[in-house]
Amino acid sequence: MEIKVTKPAINWFKQEFSEAEEPVPIRFYGRYGGCGSLQSGFSLGMSQTEPTEPAVVYEEGGFLFFIEEQDSWYFKDQLVRVKYSRKKDEIEFEYEQQANREL
Repeated sequence: MEIKVTKPAINWFKQEFSEAEEPVPIRFYGRYGGCGSLQSGFSLGMSQTEPTEPAVVYEEGGFLFFIEEQDSWYFKDQLVRVKYSRKKDEIEFEYEQQANREL
């Protein structure tokens, strides 16, 4: 399990959280409902909250992105790539099975 955030996505987060003190903690988690592609009936949720038992952490541009140990079931062995879509003016999430990635 791993998190990567592109520079354009970091810029989006900076605009959204412009008045927050650094580092800004951003939690990714599996939530019931929505339209997700990893687990049937669940989608990716995001909240600004402090980590308690992070399973994975990615720090960049004044942000601390993380997935809690209790949420690791949702992400399994995925690389979670956070990107910014200029066309939609929003962030998007891509998943890649880590076992298939080239080293």
